[in-house]
Amino acid sequence: MSRKKRKKGKKSKKGNINAVKIRFPIGIKLVTIITMLLLVSLGTISVLVSVMVSADVQVTAEDNNFTTNQRTAVEAERSLSAVRSNALVLLDTLGLADSSGALWQAEAFFFERNQDIAAIVISGNSGTEIINNRFFLSNELDPSVVGTFLEQEREAVEKCQLGEQLLINATPVFRIPVLAILCPWGEGNAAIVLFSSETLNNSFGEGVNVSFLINDAGDILVHRDFELVRAGANAANQPFVVTLRESNEPNLQTLYTGEDGKRYFGAFQKIPTVNAAVITSVEYDVVFEGTVATTRRNGYLAGAVLFASVIVIWFFSKTISGPLKNLTAAARKMQAGKFELNIRSNTQDELGVLADSFNQMSNALGVFGRFTNREVALRAMRGEIRPGGESKNATVFFSDIRNFTAISETFTTTFGLDASNKIIAWLNEYFTSMVDCVEKTNGVVDKFIGDSVMAHWGTAYTSGSPAHDALNCVRAALMMRNRLAAMNRKRETDDPGNPHIRIGCGINSGLMIAGQLGSDERMEYTVIGDTVNLASRTEALNKPLATDILITENTWAMIKKYIIVEEMPPVRVKGKKDPVRLFAVVNLKMEKDGMQIPPRSLAEVRNLLGLKPPDLSKVDLDAEEKKYTIGAKQ
Repeated sequence: MSRKKRKKGKKSKKGNINAVKIRFPIGIKLVTIITMLLLVSLGTISVLVSVMVSADVQVTAEDNNFTTNQRTAVEAERSLSAVRSNALVLLDTLGLADSSGALWQAEAFFFERNQDIAAIVISGNSGTEIINNRFFLSNELDPSVVGTFLEQEREAVEKCQLGEQLLINATPVFRIPVLAILCPWGEGNAAIVLFSSETLNNSFGEGVNVSFLINDAGDILVHRDFELVRAGANAANQPFVVTLRESNEPNLQTLYTGEDGKRYFGAFQKIPTVNAAVITSVEYDVVFEGTVATTRRNGYLAGAVLFASVIVIWFFSKTISGPLKNLTAAARKMQAGKFELNIRSNTQDELGVLADSFNQMSNALGVFGRFTNREVALRAMRGEIRPGGESKNATVFFSDIRNFTAISETFTTTFGLDASNKIIAWLNEYFTSMVDCVEKTNGVVDKFIGDSVMAHWGTAYTSGSPAHDALNCVRAALMMRNRLAAMNRKRETDDPGNPHIRIGCGINSGLMIAGQLGSDERMEYTVIGDTVNLASRTEALNKPLATDILITENTWAMIKKYIIVEEMPPVRVKGKKDPVRLFAVVNLKMEKDGMQIPPRSLAEVRNLLGLKPPDLSKVDLDAEEKKYTIGAKQ
């Protein structure tokens, strides 16, 4: 299973370099870093400003709340004391008067000056009741309501008779703002002063600070919400009132949480003369509403600054990331083997200098790439070719131009000193076409040996199996045959400057050693071994056998179902015990409209190439090393 995966992972096409995905581009890094710096700095400034402003606001709010409470308490105590004192003065005056006329006169003067007082009642032994008829008429009340109130508050009156001073809410009975001051009067008596609290209500004022008056029992006596007073609401269970009633301090301010779950700054001031207290509170969120709004505006401003900064940084980063992307793309192209590049850079900074240097380097590599096997060098650089040698089951190819020595002499005779340029141009055109055939079939050009080409398949990279590599090699040889036929058709007969080209190709498959051979100064990737030697010797047999593509039995055995061949006489090769079977390649087994595409036989191949069938009995095999014996019996 693992071997199959490894095979699938091999690259079969040259230059197929997977682009490396950049996880953290420079533009994103710059934006992230600057954004973090701005967030930290702006956030720190906003927090510090918010904390310092909040502290100042809290101090100011507490001072203002406490001051409001003290001022309201003073005014309330002054008003209550004035009502109490005036009523007691009247009672003292009435006690000294010796005639009914004088009594009536004193009462008239008193109520003329104290129109808010509704009645003064002495409970106990005397049972005196002084009524301000004008008050009751103006408020459309019946004076009998006084008796109703006294009957309802009998317990409080009894406490007062025992010496306790009280302040009671009479509004629920009178249905208008009325309070009652109960203070001891003489032996076993209580003086009850009923008076309007309208004036007192005005002193508690309006605004964010809410002040109200409560008595010792926690009854709300004065409040901006009159419905609470008229309903006789009691605040004894409210958290701050509980604190007030438990405290021995005459005044106090603190932060507390109300029954509604909201936080408040609360202050109280006790009025001991009537066993009452003034409470002033302000909601915490109301105090800091301005601070919160300011903080919100600061957040919007910081967001706007951050957004503008990110935009500026993003466009600035483009001036860096853009050239770097071009350089990265160029580096990948160079990694894929495309050296001749021209990177344009409009910047005058270090990136521009780097781009110019990169262009110079790519030009130098382009020149260098023409003098070495570019694809093999790239694969070695990427670690796809291991250092040293390794055994490969591959296919090796040799080709040679027929009568090249005679053709060279013709060039020299015809063009003289210019012969070298002519022959090099002629060979380069030929090599360019042949190399293209090798590369298109996934082969590697090993080297040029004069007019010969050496190439191999399944060494530096493979098409998946030795059989596929061998078939690709044969395909390349057939492509070369077709290319040369097309090139020769365009050439004039007997043109000394552009003569026709005929080649012979030898192909063999098997184990060989592939690796980087050479010295520390110069190395090349090549193949060696008996398989390679046999391919070279096979190529040389094309001329006496009048063929152009010869393959050994090793190659034929792997791909015989794909190709049309004709077997040649076996050849005994020096150093080998058994004769070597050779096969002349005719064509691939391809059909078009049910017909095999020509050539369909070796005779057609020879006719196409202008080769005469040889008489093997007359072939001179007298080579220097006597390497071959044609027609040897097994």
